[in-house]
Amino acid sequence: MTNPPVQDMLSWPYRNKLSTIILMECRNGCGACCIAPSINVPIPGMPYGKPAGVRCVHLSEERRCKLYGSPERPDICHQFAAESVFCGTNFDDALENFRALELATQPVD
Repeated sequence: MTNPPVQDMLSWPYRNKLSTIILMECRNGCGACCIAPSINVPIPGMPYGKPAGVRCVHLSEERRCKLYGSPERPDICHQFAAESVFCGTNFDDALENFRALELATQPVD
């Protein structure tokens, strides 16, 4: 199954189908979700959140969360579930999908 472009995910016909998205296991050493999107709530070590495109301070050199399984892991991270439509088939796909989603969901001035 081929996923639609990230920009199409925000349109009404696609959003109505979100319940059909298939959850997946995180790829070991991906970490795109810890780099590309912004986080607008305080997290340990980043009291003002995390800007888009900035590595989380808890992402190891191997692109693994240092807080995974720890009570200090932020709720926003704990609640994220890997989905093929966001994560694609590799790190580069995931990074691009998250960047596109970040741009598509920015507030309009």
